[in-house]
Amino acid sequence: MRKREYDEDDVRVRPGKGSRPRTRIRPAHEDAVEGFVVAVDRGRYTALVEPERVKGQKRKQPQRHLVVAMKARELGRKGIVVGDRVALVGDVSGRPDTLARVVRVEPRTSMLRRSADDTEDTDGIERPVVANADQLVIVTALADPPPRPRMIDRILVAAFDAEIDPLLCLTKSDLAPPDELVALYEPLEVPHVIVRKGGDLDELREHLTGRISVLVGHSGVGKSTLVNALVPDANRAVSHVNAVTGRGRHTSTSAVALELPDGGWIIDTPGVRSFGLAHVAVETVLAAFPDLIEGTIECPKGCTHLDADCALDAWVAAGHADPVRLESLRRLLSIREGAPDTRETAQDDTTAP
Repeated sequence: MRKREYDEDDVRVRPGKGSRPRTRIRPAHEDAVEGFVVAVDRGRYTALVEPERVKGQKRKQPQRHLVVAMKARELGRKGIVVGDRVALVGDVSGRPDTLARVVRVEPRTSMLRRSADDTEDTDGIERPVVANADQLVIVTALADPPPRPRMIDRILVAAFDAEIDPLLCLTKSDLAPPDELVALYEPLEVPHVIVRKGGDLDELREHLTGRISVLVGHSGVGKSTLVNALVPDANRAVSHVNAVTGRGRHTSTSAVALELPDGGWIIDTPGVRSFGLAHVAVETVLAAFPDLIEGTIECPKGCTHLDADCALDAWVAAGHADPVRLESLRRLLSIREGAPDTRETAQDDTTAP
């Protein structure tokens, strides 16, 4: 019997996992809707969609609305945080029990990051906190709990690293005077506002209006109380400070973006007890001191500007810069390196991370 000769077209290929050719080409999603991520919760992203940004629909959406979405597989491990601007496809109506997909994260203008607590974890892995903020409001109480300069310094370094404008917000001024703390940060040229319980918030509102501001601070400093006063329908939970430990309870469990009545956004974050800086380079901190940069030209290679042979000492001694500015730089660099700050009081050390 003559054997049949098979042509290539006669060969059957059984479909399987490897039968589909791989490609790096991804759909453009030109009809995607732009959204602003206002909350993240266990793999679900809540985004605000503006009516004029809804594309590819015959009928314009009647009003801005919230859309719940999941991350598309094509994004891989790319993280999404509050403040991100994203592209959404699928059901973007915002109706109950609907779920859209995030298919793209737009380029970020800034990213606030922190590392793991230096005292507990030295992996140096960056933890993204908030995207696209242009102002970082460091909320600290003047008493109950007492100020923590080391924590303020750490958050300041993170602001410099992210190129976000810092603002120091001092609360509970009815319990203690602000003069000493204000003087400590005056050389760093960090603007500040002082508020008290039930007091006027107009000055703070001027700093916040029209901007995307992220509020960061230790638990119990009155951050949620501020948010409730600035956004009346925010309903952020508040709590009291523990009389024994001097610490507040974490009343905010996740970051959330809230729109201000006069324009702009505030992003409330959970109270923090540490702010690791393992990801921050020395050059990043130095960049916040343009008056000292020229003085580092004669520094030895690899100088941390904390060493005895640092050229900045001679530069300042020659009258080229204010000695207080050099002291402030080294204070921040010491904080970055994890060295203790001897300027803090024993009382503050009891609440240190």
